[in-house]
Amino acid sequence: MAYTMNRNMSQLRLDPLTGRWVAISADRRQRPNEFAVRSLAVEGDSERPCPFCPGRAETEPPMLMTQGPDGTWQVLVVPNLYPAFEGREPMVVEHLGPIFTRAEASGAHEVLVVQREHDASWADLEESQARLVMNAIAARVEAHSAMPELRYTQAIVNYGREAGASLSHPHGQLLGLPFVPGEIQSEQAGFERFHGACLLCTTIEAELDAGARIVYADDHVVVLCPYWSGTPFEMLAIPRAHAPHIHTAQLDDLAAVGVGLQQGLHALGEVLGDIAYNVVFHSAPFRASGPFHWHAHVYPKVTTRAGFELGTGVLINVVSPESAAESLAAVRVDA
Repeated sequence: MAYTMNRNMSQLRLDPLTGRWVAISADRRQRPNEFAVRSLAVEGDSERPCPFCPGRAETEPPMLMTQGPDGTWQVLVVPNLYPAFEGREPMVVEHLGPIFTRAEASGAHEVLVVQREHDASWADLEESQARLVMNAIAARVEAHSAMPELRYTQAIVNYGREAGASLSHPHGQLLGLPFVPGEIQSEQAGFERFHGACLLCTTIEAELDAGARIVYADDHVVVLCPYWSGTPFEMLAIPRAHAPHIHTAQLDDLAAVGVGLQQGLHALGEVLGDIAYNVVFHSAPFRASGPFHWHAHVYPKVTTRAGFELGTGVLINVVSPESAAESLAAVRVDA
């Protein structure tokens, strides 16, 4: 069975996490320097101070958590001033007609300020800072898990306007939801379909054996361009230790994923330049008992989903994951 591909042919590959097909079309490949660099984030009034910079972030709005020595914050979590989900009420679904169903968008919405420096990103984090950030994410997810009205928390980092960031200061968001999102349900089904072993534990073993798509690996984490990559230079960071929930993971595994993401994102910047990206953390729903292995996705914003992708849900990736991983891994070799 072929685990790579001829550079001049196209393939369909199945994403076992979601059950969706993706098309790898190498002969449509664009050179990396043809991808657009990110646009500056829109920050509104340029005279207004950045709300996440030291001196302002710790005073307004009130802090939920700080981490750092000598009372100086290094990672900060604050309530989002414009929450998409807010309130402690349980989710109650109302049926207003044959196709009209609604519920109040209760939940939690917080901002994670990744570091004090304004002009930086996850790719610039020191190892100690990456550890603090991952600890903060896990701590807030654990706090959300104790809220009976919440069923899942989505942790994300948007970098660049194309990725949805409205402020340049490096930050992420934590959204506590009263329901389990469809993407997580699809992944839960993927783990259930994979009988006999954990899907992502098997992925680590198979990819290390194949050796064609590894970007970074150490004793605790593997970062790879998955065989089923739907977008150019997509990455998947998987802790080697099997654990369903990010908030119950060991501290060393949390730190390693943070460092692995930093290494992958640094390499991404070296290869493609300053592009926008999304980092998405996936963990098992709070009270789920089925198989799951927490992980993080990296989705660079280098192409646009056109009519075929929107109409079919089938992604066309113009850069094979083998070529992408080769370029990204070479950055570490040359460093």
